[in-house]
Amino acid sequence: MSDQPRPHIVPKYVVMGFFLLGLLSALSFRSIVVLQSLRPEWIRGAWYLGAAGSLLFFYYRFRISRKRKRAISEYGLIEKVEAEENLSGEDREVLLYLLRSIRVSLEDRNYELIFLLSILAIAVDIALKMR
Repeated sequence: MSDQPRPHIVPKYVVMGFFLLGLLSALSFRSIVVLQSLRPEWIRGAWYLGAAGSLLFFYYRFRISRKRKRAISEYGLIEKVEAEENLSGEDREVLLYLLRSIRVSLEDRNYELIFLLSILAIAVDIALKMR
């Protein structure tokens, strides 16, 4: 099917590492509102940490998304399923990669934490402004 090696899931430590990087980046950005009141001299460092972390995290997520889409396209999986064709062993392996990749992803947890950290940052900022 494809000249490229079959897609595979990265090791768990890579998934966890990028999850933690994304979390650190989100936390850094959201800490800026608190740092304005408590430690303004730390704002630039928090911003750079957040920006650099986001840059790496979203590049990693971009590559995963592109890898999944490429696998679907190169193996014609949508067309084969729509036509109710039998899937080859290689097609099944790629389909399993896609399903497992989605299952092991911590993307939804990352979104949850960013949501919660955003609410917390807003609440802390309001509380600091009211004192």
